[in-house]
Amino acid sequence: MYLSGDGYRESLRRYRPTVFVNGRRVESVVDEPLLAPGVAAIAVTYDFALREEFAPWMRATSTGGEGVNRMIAIPRTTGDLLDKLEAARLVCRETGCAQRYLGGDGLAGVYQGTHRLAAESGGEYHARLLDYVRHVYEHDLTLGLAMTDAKGDRSLRPHAQPNQDAYLRIVGRDAKGIRISGVKAIVTGAPYVHELLVMPGRAMTEADRDFAVCCAVPVDAAGLTIVARPAGRPGESAAAFSGKYGQSTGVCLFDQVFVPWERVFLAGEWSHSEFFTDCYATHHRHTCIGARAGFGDLLIGAGALVIEANGLALDRAPALREAMVELIKIVEGFYACGVAASVYAHVDAAGVALPEPVFANIGKLLLGTQIYDMHRLAHEVSGGMIVTLPGPDEDHNPATAGRISEVLTARSDIPYQRRIEVARFIEDLTASYQGGWYSIISLHGGGSPEAMKREIHRRYPIAERVALVARLLDRGIHATHSDPRWFGRQPGRCCAVGCHGSERLNQSRGKEQESGESGGSL
Repeated sequence: MYLSGDGYRESLRRYRPTVFVNGRRVESVVDEPLLAPGVAAIAVTYDFALREEFAPWMRATSTGGEGVNRMIAIPRTTGDLLDKLEAARLVCRETGCAQRYLGGDGLAGVYQGTHRLAAESGGEYHARLLDYVRHVYEHDLTLGLAMTDAKGDRSLRPHAQPNQDAYLRIVGRDAKGIRISGVKAIVTGAPYVHELLVMPGRAMTEADRDFAVCCAVPVDAAGLTIVARPAGRPGESAAAFSGKYGQSTGVCLFDQVFVPWERVFLAGEWSHSEFFTDCYATHHRHTCIGARAGFGDLLIGAGALVIEANGLALDRAPALREAMVELIKIVEGFYACGVAASVYAHVDAAGVALPEPVFANIGKLLLGTQIYDMHRLAHEVSGGMIVTLPGPDEDHNPATAGRISEVLTARSDIPYQRRIEVARFIEDLTASYQGGWYSIISLHGGGSPEAMKREIHRRYPIAERVALVARLLDRGIHATHSDPRWFGRQPGRCCAVGCHGSERLNQSRGKEQESGESGGSL
């Protein structure tokens, strides 16, 4: 099923969540001006799936043969991962951050986690998850990912926190379900999603078993309160972009929230928490690469436009050309890691294509730390005018507007209004509250840089590199060795051809084209 953007808006009217924004209770999420840019951003993911020119990327096929929006699809092949990467870039170059892809990343991670749990100890978790996924697909839902806990004193484990509500936990069980209390502190798009997919935020010990919980909760469940920020910069005349598209984040307070067993996918099996977390994190870091590449497309386009509006040309301004090439290199450099993570993906026993973790983490680390360089380069090519222009209200001041437009026009064939529009666009994305938000969410969203570094170190085949050099030293640098076991493996590659390399990918895509399918997902 594919809803439209308007259908998504109408579907939200069936929910009555308890939401506060700027200290005020929100009566209707859909009609709240402070949340409108966030609702508009997610609506794009619905509308783009209905456009035939975007169908190869925005539509997937479930194992039951139904069409499903790529943002919530579970990837089954390397082709699915590449299409998801392209889809995330496509919607984020339109909206800055489309947010909805977190739901698909979460479903994929939980699918893998419950499948492994069922294989090891049986139980009903995976069967419940399958039913829930069908429910999500049938109604084309948007899910919020409630993973990050408040954490309290970070030197202490969950069970040792003075305030137990610093982590979400199970506080009661009966024949009908569980009750959960605590907080999830950073939930993207929380006020205007349909349901929250609650996940453990870290590895647990046996003493933390009550904190090992994964479940689905409607956004208007009794006992759930969402305290949120405005989405973007609604109502601000200078918000050239974020007045239309933005993102809210919410603190979700759970107070004895009841969850029926059919919506519970992990409840105390503490040894599996890390696997749930790692799977989701790998999927999400991979998707973040596509999302921030879309944001990079906005900066590249705006940079080229402002250079032209300032009366310059790249072929006659080598310093500006160098800065633009550097910006392109950054964006396409981390995006290439996303492509590599897709091509070298591993399809696990659950049938889910997991992006190659080293490349996914390197790509996310690069974008998270280089977002500041992206902003700097946009500032470099645009000049200081992006923050020294008079405010938009001055454009209509009869005492000054005419004179300002005369003296601040750079090229006779480019109107003043065009020049200031692109300058304010860059200011909005890089030098405003919204610009700071993009920096921080890129750095910490999906895990801190330290989390990526830890995963890279843990998963990179350093021992193989050591063995390579040891062999060369033992046998002499110029000795030959034809034993294929010494092939210099890249992450995710086990042989010279690569089990999931480009040859296999091209064959897979050829078959998909012959069958008319755009990629398979549950």
